[in-house]
Amino acid sequence: MKLGSFSISLAVKDIKASKAFYENLGFSVFAGQLEKNYLIMKNESTLIGLFQGMFDNNILTFNPGWDQDANTLENFDDVRDIQKHLKNHDVTFASEIDTSSDSGPASFVILDPDGNAILIDQHV
Repeated sequence: MKLGSFSISLAVKDIKASKAFYENLGFSVFAGQLEKNYLIMKNESTLIGLFQGMFDNNILTFNPGWDQDANTLENFDDVRDIQKHLKNHDVTFASEIDTSSDSGPASFVILDPDGNAILIDQHV
């Protein structure tokens, strides 16, 4: 199964302080808007999302259809196919995709056995 690019989405208390901290580690702003309380920081192929006030816990994030530079991949597993595969393997969902559409942007959330949220978020 091709899950696409990986990042960790951090629930931060002070986005400006977190931005400065990760810049000291060699990250730079790749995407997002500070005024909207979210930034995607990048260091080589590593992506960290900083989100203030958007969710309570950190989230593992996969983006089917994107590489680590947010370029659209020619071949990828559609998020709906990934959801179907996981449902067939009795994975429990915290949120699901409305399967009335068969392509385009969509997302779902599953929880690992320890309660860590995993967001599968397709933008293409």
